[in-house]
Amino acid sequence: MGSNRITRGMRLLKNEGFIALNYKVLQKLENRQKKQPKIKKVNFSFLAKESDVIKADWTKISTNDVKNAPIEPPYTINWVMSPPGKGSGGHQNIFRFINYLESMGHTCRIYLYSATIHPSVQQVKVVLKDSYPKTNAKISWYNGSMAVSDAVFATGWETAYPVLNDGSKAKRFYFVQDFEPLFYPVGSEYILAENTYRFNFFGITAGNWLATKLKQDYGMQTQHYDFGSEDELYGYKNSNKRKEIFFYARPVTARRGFELGIMALEIVAKELPDYTITLAGWDVSNYDIPFGYQNLKTLPLEALSDVYNNCAAALVVSLTNMSLLPLELLACGTIPIVNKGQNNEMVSSNPYIHYADPSPAALAEAIINTVQRKDIVEYGKKASQSVKSSSWSKAGEIVEKTLIKELTNG
Repeated sequence: MGSNRITRGMRLLKNEGFIALNYKVLQKLENRQKKQPKIKKVNFSFLAKESDVIKADWTKISTNDVKNAPIEPPYTINWVMSPPGKGSGGHQNIFRFINYLESMGHTCRIYLYSATIHPSVQQVKVVLKDSYPKTNAKISWYNGSMAVSDAVFATGWETAYPVLNDGSKAKRFYFVQDFEPLFYPVGSEYILAENTYRFNFFGITAGNWLATKLKQDYGMQTQHYDFGSEDELYGYKNSNKRKEIFFYARPVTARRGFELGIMALEIVAKELPDYTITLAGWDVSNYDIPFGYQNLKTLPLEALSDVYNNCAAALVVSLTNMSLLPLELLACGTIPIVNKGQNNEMVSSNPYIHYADPSPAALAEAIINTVQRKDIVEYGKKASQSVKSSSWSKAGEIVEKTLIKELTNG
């Protein structure tokens, strides 16, 4: 085969010359390259649009340098958020506050923003019918500008970039529900999320841990609100001896410490074989879990109270800001076992939340000691009474008062 190629090449060189031979060789190489599969280039993408990140030079731009004239309530407030998904606790909390502000006479608008997904507004409205607080807010996609408002809220790190870049003269606020850099390994996304705390927005935070951290580490102005529990959703209904233990199991959310919880519950299952371990928050049927359990998958909010009322204790692992679950569990007489740490203990000092070191053995010991209390029934009832005054309306009042203070001071 090789000698035939050489013979053909020599014949071509003799009859048509070097240029013709060279052209033929180059043509064959080009055809060979075309036949080879193309290497797919790797695209990098973030939750925020690359163009928005590049434009947002926070080292030179500050949105709150110019003091506006005092504005008296009621206000028009724009909220920029990622498209809400089914059962998204963070989004449900945002809508809870929008609902409250509307009830106080303020007008709210919602602008959707995402670099990765783009459902229609109608699709989003269908999702919102699933357990979301009702609002009158008009919903549209952010397309580079917003209607005039008195205040505008960023609600997640990616939304802070369009809020910074927007030409609006509205006062910028940042509704912070978690320390979002910790959602990522140390890298570009960590830095992009962390940088948003340097945008000079006024931070309204879920709990005191975030308010303190953002103020100390980034110099942000902050005001926190305390967590609440909805009486219409969560309440004490079972005064019998309970033989279930609940675990908020979300393997897809690293900060919920799924593996840590499973190891703790493996110990519990061996020590308390007569207790049922109930998992909810995600469908875990594809996971190799070394003990028997009840898999409730993802539940609507309306179903949670009945589940909690069957459980004597619940394991809730929170490795960043504390979950909303502990107070909701307490309202149902279920004792939460939560990992120790400022991120949790600075958010709630309720004496019925049992904090334990974040090791499988320590968490398991706290669960076992709790459910084996001789007075566990009466103890659970007292726990439910401890959150009677923890209403979300109090948190709503703090948010509204903060808005009024910031906007009337000019």
